[in-house]
Amino acid sequence: MKAIILAAGVGSRLGNSHPSVKCLLEFGGNTLLENHIKNLNEAGIAEIHICLGHMSYEIRRFIQSINASNIVFHYNPLFRLGSLVSLWTTRSVLTSGSDIILMDADVLYHPTILKRLIKSPFADCFLIDKNFIDGDEPVKICIKNRKIVEFRKKLAEETSYDEIGESVGFFKFSTGLCGKLERVISEMLRDGQHHLPHEEALRELITIEGYNIGVEDITNLPWIEIDYPEDITRAKTEVLPRILAK
Repeated sequence: MKAIILAAGVGSRLGNSHPSVKCLLEFGGNTLLENHIKNLNEAGIAEIHICLGHMSYEIRRFIQSINASNIVFHYNPLFRLGSLVSLWTTRSVLTSGSDIILMDADVLYHPTILKRLIKSPFADCFLIDKNFIDGDEPVKICIKNRKIVEFRKKLAEETSYDEIGESVGFFKFSTGLCGKLERVISEMLRDGQHHLPHEEALRELITIEGYNIGVEDITNLPWIEIDYPEDITRAKTEVLPRILAK
């Protein structure tokens, strides 16, 4: 099993309250990226592929400083476009014949969340947190009859579901579905959809292609995605203490 970490974005919504890249924000003495690498290594992941873009040399320098040996870099020169392009930059991993863990770089989380994803009996799996604050930011997972029926930030009014929650931004894909994901991304980029987030390709697999992807419930486990300055404050005052307590 291999991992892909998407870390190419600019992080402009944080303004001047962050270092050169979000994944180098520190919480409890460790950067987000350092936590990802540590947790993936402890889970036995053989290779960690990181997609770089904005200030890529800062991340490379940091990786050198912590002597991480199983890191492979991929550079996205079009990092100001949607993260769909970043995922496309790692397409050689998607077609490598390995199962894949796909991760957003800007998440602080309890290690149990990643372990639950990796050890899930579902070959293809998303994570859901049912205790979330609704709004335009969370990517929502809607479930009906035990199947994902919608996966998007903004839901149509007619969307019908039995359960709803927020996506953590970590995903597991089997070898077979990785190949199909690569094809979907290729078709979307061919159609000029370079501005879209990578979640739209995942949604395509579910809602258009009709693949049945499992869901693991991680409700009540601490985690937070860092998008805004207030997220940094919440991470330090609320989420990190809960992670350390557990």
